[in-house]
Amino acid sequence: MTWTVTPEPYDSPVAAALWRAYYTEVSDRWYLLHEGRRTDPDELEREIAKEPGADLAPPAGQLLIARYGGEPAGTAGVRLVEGTTAELKRVFLREAMRGKGGAALLVRAAEDAARALGARRMILDTRGDLVEARALYTRLGYEETEPHNDDTYAEHWFTKHLT
Repeated sequence: MTWTVTPEPYDSPVAAALWRAYYTEVSDRWYLLHEGRRTDPDELEREIAKEPGADLAPPAGQLLIARYGGEPAGTAGVRLVEGTTAELKRVFLREAMRGKGGAALLVRAAEDAARALGARRMILDTRGDLVEARALYTRLGYEETEPHNDDTYAEHWFTKHLT
């Protein structure tokens, strides 16, 4: 089986299904850690509707879909935030696809997409409980930095110069 990574419209059925899986996982992890419960289904629907991903569309953004053996397996998105700085968003692999090299492939493809948009620096934020994500970003050369936003759930901020 092989990986492929290709651009995808943010509102395609494949992107919507992966976004729902992503949001469900990260939301459930947060609520289980902090409140001992899973995400309320109504809240899940409100949050998904609030963040449709339009900022990950050309000309100032790009959503990428990773497929493993042709099956949709994950996402990564980039969006220009200012000048030559892009932000990495929605990096996600379905649980069954993890450990097969897809996450690094997705992030590298997102870096290439950011460069194609004119970016020379990538920023991102993540939470403390998403230890796998933090380890991935560190392994790929991202350095932890001061906050660049005031997102409610952001606890760690990273940056990487794209060469």
